[in-house]
Amino acid sequence: MNQLDRYVMKHVLALSGIVALGLVTIYTLVVFVSDINESGKGSYGIWQVLQYSLLMVPSSLYILMPIIALLGTLMGVGVLARSAELTAMRASGVSLVRIGAATLAAGLLLGGFGFVLGDWLAPAGERAATNLRDDARGERGGLEHSLWLRDADTIVRIGQLDTEDQARNVNLYQMTPEGRLAEVSSAERAHYDGGHWQLNGVKRSHFDGDAVHADQVDTLQVDSGISPNVLRLFILEADNLSVRGLSRLVAYMDENHLDATKYRIWLWRKLVEPLTIMAMMLFAVPFVVGTLRDAGAGQRLLAGVLIGIVFYVCNKVSVSVGDLYQWPAPIAAGLPTAVLAAVAVWRLRRAN
Repeated sequence: MNQLDRYVMKHVLALSGIVALGLVTIYTLVVFVSDINESGKGSYGIWQVLQYSLLMVPSSLYILMPIIALLGTLMGVGVLARSAELTAMRASGVSLVRIGAATLAAGLLLGGFGFVLGDWLAPAGERAATNLRDDARGERGGLEHSLWLRDADTIVRIGQLDTEDQARNVNLYQMTPEGRLAEVSSAERAHYDGGHWQLNGVKRSHFDGDAVHADQVDTLQVDSGISPNVLRLFILEADNLSVRGLSRLVAYMDENHLDATKYRIWLWRKLVEPLTIMAMMLFAVPFVVGTLRDAGAGQRLLAGVLIGIVFYVCNKVSVSVGDLYQWPAPIAAGLPTAVLAAVAVWRLRRAN
């Protein structure tokens, strides 16, 4: 990498930073305004809304990262094109592929930053923001719907999961190796303590041939492979989980013969995201030297937004279709990115 490559990278990264500042500011302002309408519940006031909005900044930045990379490249390389520096570079023997490679190097840096952002900073910030809001409102986090899990020969239904170690309205369905129902237990409350689940207010029905034996106990200790670490993953949204968390969730579901297609696709989307950022930036270069060579900043912004929207829709469609037709997760998660990268390379070689 020589000085010219660093010069192109500097322009792309600098304009990407400016675009990021503008878009994240607008996004955060929208979050603040939309959430301020819900202030007044408990102690959730203006100061808490402001804190919540600021804690959501990493998540906002991660969501906007592909469009930031695209717009930053359009603007950064566009500045070089309008000032005739790009023309001078090409006249001196620098190919468009070389400029694309420099842009790709900048994309590698942004992609790495985006991965760190999405895997650690954004989930941590969103969890802190949600806890702050729930505590201020006096609300408890958890699932608002029942949750079905499987632990070996036991099927577990959790009616209300308050936290990862506190649950209510729990039902246990013990199955025989032949798949017949052997015992049903229901508990009013359950909490995890010392590596075991402690059930309170338990009613049991044991099936023995044509006979049913019922009893009731105050407490019951249950050993289970469903730990709070597993339940914590179900409290969080899939797109707010880290790669490690999604891997654990997929492994648990595979071990218990559950359908993990959706979570496996989300895992691959996390892994493909840095490549998506790089493909977006490479895709922008032929536009700047071609269709948008003499365009102003407003036209480039509009073109970038339109491309970003189209790609976002294609990504959503690919994930939904892949989940519906059980495509392999790498294809469902990475097909739009692969197509975008192929088109970018084709246009770059053609424009060269």
